[in-house]
Amino acid sequence: MLSPSRERWLLLTLAGIQFTHILDFMIMMPLGPRFTQLFAISDAQFGLLVSAYTLSAGVSGLLAGTYVDRFGRKRLLLVLYGLFGLATLACGVAPGYALLMVARILAGAFGGVLSALSQTIVADVVPFERRGRAMGIVMTSFSVSTVAGVPLGLLLAQYGGWHLPFFAIAALVALLALQAARTLPTLTAHLQAARGRTALGGITQVLADHNHRWAFLFSALLMFTGFTVIPYITIYMQTNAGVRADQVPLLYLCGGLVTLFTARLFGRLTDRWGKVFTYRRLALACTLPLLAITLVRGVPLWAVIAVSTLMFTFLSGRMIPGMAIVASAAQAPLRGTFMTLNTSVQSAAMGLASFVGGLLISRDAQGLVQHYWMAALVGIGASLLSMVVVGKLQLYGAAPSAPSSEPQAAAAAQSGQGAPSARGSD
Repeated sequence: MLSPSRERWLLLTLAGIQFTHILDFMIMMPLGPRFTQLFAISDAQFGLLVSAYTLSAGVSGLLAGTYVDRFGRKRLLLVLYGLFGLATLACGVAPGYALLMVARILAGAFGGVLSALSQTIVADVVPFERRGRAMGIVMTSFSVSTVAGVPLGLLLAQYGGWHLPFFAIAALVALLALQAARTLPTLTAHLQAARGRTALGGITQVLADHNHRWAFLFSALLMFTGFTVIPYITIYMQTNAGVRADQVPLLYLCGGLVTLFTARLFGRLTDRWGKVFTYRRLALACTLPLLAITLVRGVPLWAVIAVSTLMFTFLSGRMIPGMAIVASAAQAPLRGTFMTLNTSVQSAAMGLASFVGGLLISRDAQGLVQHYWMAALVGIGASLLSMVVVGKLQLYGAAPSAPSSEPQAAAAAQSGQGAPSARGSD
C-alpha cells in the first residue's frame, strides 16, 4: 500500500504518460484536412491512416499478452515508453504518406500497450473502493490533451508545419520518462503467479474465463461508440458546418476545458453511485450529442461549440466508470495479460469503427460530407448494446451484495482476489 502522497504522484505520472499517448493519437484527427490536401488522399485513406495506429496497437496487445506478466510493471513501461517516443519522432520526420503510415503503425504498436500497462498499474495499486476516483485522475489526461494539447498542437502545425507537433510530443515523452523512472514503484508481486504459466498459458486462462469474454465485448462496444464519428469531426466542421480552420481549436479547447472538471466529478459519482449505474446513465446521455454533431449546420459558432462540448463531456465521461468496470472484471493474477488483450480488443474496435465511418460517409459534387449521421447511428447502437452487456459482468473487489455471495467472497479473499460483486450491481 502506497502512502497518499506517493499514490498521488503515481497517478499524476501515469496521467502524463496517458496524455502523450492520447495526444499522439488525437492530433491526427484535426490535421485531417491538411493531410488530405497535402498528400492528395481521400477521406477513406485518411481514415486508414487513423486506423493503422489503432489496429497496430491491437496486434501488439495480442503479442504483449504473452510476456506482459513476466516483467516488472515499471521496467516494461519504461522500455515501451522510450520506443513510443522514438516512433513519434519518426512520425515527425516522415517525408510522405507511406512512411508516415509506417511510423504510425510503430507508434500504435508501443502506445497501445502503454495504455494497458497504465490501467493495470492503477488496478494493482489502488483499492477497489477508490478505483473510480483514481481512474478519474488518470482519465483527465484526455481532458488536458483536448484543452491544451490539441489546440497547442494545431498552433504549432499552423506556424511550424505538421511535423512540429510530433517533435513536441517526443520531447515531452523524454521528460516524462525521467519522471516515471523516479516515481513508479517496481510492482513485481505478480511475477510469482506468472512463473508456472507458459507464454500462451496466460492468454488461454484469460480467454477461458466467461466473465473476461463478456468484459472484452463490453470494452469493444465502449470504444466503437465514438470512433465512427470522432475521426471525421474536423473535416465535417470545415466543409459542412462552416467552421474556419483557425476556429477548430476552440472546439477542442472548450470541450477539453469542461471535461477537465467533469472527469473528477464523474470519478466521484462512480464510487458513490456504483460503476454500472453511473456508466449506464452516461452512455445514454452521450447518444443525443453524438447524433447532433453530425447534423449541425448553418448555426452560429457558439451553437457548434455547445454541441461538441456536450459530446466530448459525455463520451469521455462514460470512459471513467467504463474503464473501472473493465479493470475490475479481471481476476487479479491475470490482470496484466487481461488488460493487454483488452487493449487489442479496444484498438481493433476503434480501428473498425473508424473504417466503418469512412465507408459510410461520402462527398457530393460540392465537396460536402454526406451520410455522416449514419455513422452516428451505428455508434449509438453500440452504446445502447453496451448498456445491456455491462449487466452480465461480475466485478472483483466489490463487497458482495447478497447473502448467497458470502461463501464466494470468503474463498476469493483467501485466494487474494477479492470478492466478486453481484452481476452488474456495482
